[in-house]
Amino acid sequence: MSYVGPDFDPPGPRRSRRGPMTVAVAALVPGALVGWLVWQAVGDSGGGGSTSATSTTSSGAPGASSAAPGSASAAARTPSASGTDDGKPPSSTFSGPATPAASDLPAAAGPLKGKVVVIDPGHNPGNFQHSADINRKVNIGTNWKECDTTGTSTNAGYTEARFALDVARRLRTLLQQEGATVKFTQDGDRSWGPCVDERARIGNDAHADAVVSIHADGSAAGNRGFHVILPASVHSGGADTRAIVAPSRDLGERIAGNFVRDTGSAPSNYVGGGTGLDVRSDLGGLNLSTVPKVFIECGNMRDSKDAALLTSGAWRQKAARGISEGIVSFLRG
Repeated sequence: MSYVGPDFDPPGPRRSRRGPMTVAVAALVPGALVGWLVWQAVGDSGGGGSTSATSTTSSGAPGASSAAPGSASAAARTPSASGTDDGKPPSSTFSGPATPAASDLPAAAGPLKGKVVVIDPGHNPGNFQHSADINRKVNIGTNWKECDTTGTSTNAGYTEARFALDVARRLRTLLQQEGATVKFTQDGDRSWGPCVDERARIGNDAHADAVVSIHADGSAAGNRGFHVILPASVHSGGADTRAIVAPSRDLGERIAGNFVRDTGSAPSNYVGGGTGLDVRSDLGGLNLSTVPKVFIECGNMRDSKDAALLTSGAWRQKAARGISEGIVSFLRG
């Protein structure tokens, strides 16, 4: 996920926004240590992304790179076949949902029968072709920010938007098998967006029991691991997250713990102090939510070892399973 644009601060030194993390640390550290051992074994087996420098503008944590929305470099970035191992050549656009009308399928009988989960795949593959639309400002409650961004990509050109949609679709299948009703904010079925305020509104209007926004980071090489972003307590303007802070933290902690177990990935080594959790007050998608919601940055697309995982179809299935199991655990209590 790029840290410039909607919901993200400009590049600069990252300062901890975390509140008290005692419970999170106690819950996650043992799993994180086990995950790190597996991480080392996976990461040391070789990376799938290029480590060459890029000429795009900095837009992440220190050292990150991604093209500005609508820029020539963004439009020219065409994913290469080496950017994924799912057997299909990556492309810069989507022809539509991988499984037509999958969101319309009746939920199976299962433990989540009657529960509504909204999945928010970060960004949109067509955003770079609609710079005027995604650059317009929207009210995020506390201030005004851009509607959306293009997101980031691996050095080989595998885009965050493509990654997020793939994981989201895998996650939908798993949750529907548990009986949940699953709704998407977008499924590759619109040319750009939606804006961050609309993404929040979709979850609110669905009276979702849980909302998860799926992303991948665009930080500097050497920065590795996942982190789950939790809403801070915000009560300003049109934003009031006070009622969702506690349940969102519960949701985030459960997703983080299961993500470690299922993927073998360690919590971020550059955000969250090793807990895999980060609290943010600058994200419109969280500030405007009235239902439990978190973001997950599944890894850093600009690190070659993380990129090798993110571009693996087998690993993306593990990521979807980890997120799904966290959601199921949260909803079952």
